[in-house]
Amino acid sequence: MDATGRGRADDIDPADQWVLNPNTGEYELRLTPSGPQSGVPSPRRAAGHSAGGAVRSRTAAPERAPGRDVPAPRRRRGVPEEPLPGRRGRRPVKKKGKAKKVLLWTGGTMAFVLVAAAGGAYLYIKHLNDNITAVSDDGASTGGFSKGKAINILLIGTDKRTGKGNTKYGDSGSVGHADTTILLHVSKDRSNATALSIPRDLITDIPDCPTKLADGTEKVIGGTENVRFNTSLGQDERTPSCVARTVTELTGITPDNFMVADFNAVKTLTTAVGGVDVCLGKDINDPDSHLNLKKGMQHIEGETALAFVRTRHAVGFGGDLSRITLQQQFLSALMRKLKSNDTLTNPAKMIKVAEAGTKALTVDSNLDSIGKLKDLGLELGKLNPKNLTFTTVPVVDNPAEKVKATVVLNESTAPAVFSAIKNDVSFTAVKAQKKKEAAAVAARLKGTKSAASEVRVQILNGGAVAGSAQAELNYLQNDEGVLKSSNAGNADAEQAKTTLEYDPDQADQARRLAAILGLSGSQMKPGKSVTNDQGLPTMTLTLGKDFPGAGESYSAATKAPDVDKTTADKVECAK
Repeated sequence: MDATGRGRADDIDPADQWVLNPNTGEYELRLTPSGPQSGVPSPRRAAGHSAGGAVRSRTAAPERAPGRDVPAPRRRRGVPEEPLPGRRGRRPVKKKGKAKKVLLWTGGTMAFVLVAAAGGAYLYIKHLNDNITAVSDDGASTGGFSKGKAINILLIGTDKRTGKGNTKYGDSGSVGHADTTILLHVSKDRSNATALSIPRDLITDIPDCPTKLADGTEKVIGGTENVRFNTSLGQDERTPSCVARTVTELTGITPDNFMVADFNAVKTLTTAVGGVDVCLGKDINDPDSHLNLKKGMQHIEGETALAFVRTRHAVGFGGDLSRITLQQQFLSALMRKLKSNDTLTNPAKMIKVAEAGTKALTVDSNLDSIGKLKDLGLELGKLNPKNLTFTTVPVVDNPAEKVKATVVLNESTAPAVFSAIKNDVSFTAVKAQKKKEAAAVAARLKGTKSAASEVRVQILNGGAVAGSAQAELNYLQNDEGVLKSSNAGNADAEQAKTTLEYDPDQADQARRLAAILGLSGSQMKPGKSVTNDQGLPTMTLTLGKDFPGAGESYSAATKAPDVDKTTADKVECAK
């Protein structure tokens, strides 16, 4: 239930409709008999859904037992079948643990804010679908996350005052700017994730935004330069898709999906999970945010949780950057609560979270069903909190201001952060490969290097755009002095990554070419050489789909930069 809908006599809490069946040990959805009858068959009258969403068929007439003229009694689910005379009984099947059953029917955990209930009856799934509010992504996203690939989700918190009691928080007529923005990057192998906070007062450029408005009309909202990041939403009718375009412009990373939450979402979600535990390093009494808490561990939900994520004057330096640390602490606590047994093994609580989450969030048009949210939840649910890192875009005070109110990018460190995320580099110590294998790959780059004039290489196009092999050849010959090089045309097959194959006797040549092009050790493939027109052994450089362009280096970040950060498994005390 949302904050504005509590107390109505005709409202039914969906959690109260789930009843424990003593015969099966599982929870089943029981619709109120006295309520209006739906045109859709109920789970007990038609094909039902099992815990994992599979359909169980039921025959119209009971089966007849062999040799009898009367129907045999239907065997109750979970009760061993009675053996026929002269036969041994079947061995009872060992039941799965309660926690595993609950995980099976729940489906998955949505990062920070949503657990999507995948099991249950058709009526309830339809009900959750009806809760979801979706808006057009206007082509600003990749088209949606994909399994087997890294995921980038844009989380947007607005200062729009909706819901009961929220008008007391400042401007009641706010159009809803991008007050809190986090780019959540989940690695391809799901072993780690990075949550990058973007300061609302960051001075940046907002690009032109093709937009479908609420009334269905379409127009391009003109961009602006050197303005606060938070004006990428709400200002001049900008929608969440414009925030996504601004993030892409700023970081070089295109979000797969976005989610938007307002003040009311914080209250309803924390109430649904039963509150979260946060830590304060000092007493806080902030009349602006209405937060009044004592030092130490505190349990917060509802109005208090909203006050916690909004306070800034009473912590740190009293600005937006200090508030970001509180928001990161809060999200860490919320994720820990969602991943805890206290939530996962409590069906009633999980249903309440699904209710609150689907009502509180606005999602892009590629996440417009509970099925899609469940699939995303399954991917995000694989994360271990200790490998979820929170950090903030590196910034410095705006040098153009005498009274410091805004910030600008720290050009010496911000690009490295963006590059690490874009290249799926973990900010936590996650073992990506065996140490022995890593050492062998790194060793390929170590050793003497021949002169560029001694490098013999043929270039094949194995997936780059047409003309790339010739363009790279011109660069190597004219700019780097690799004169013993040639264009060998197209490769037999396309490949994703560029490779350099060489005979071990050519290792010094390979290291020189790798240094020129910025190749990594994994791109160097010791193998066999080919013979050129003069009968001399020649290396083969095959340009893959990752070819950056003639003269452009392949070098990418392999280690995350050293920046301020925290991980979701640790409890940080606000100061």
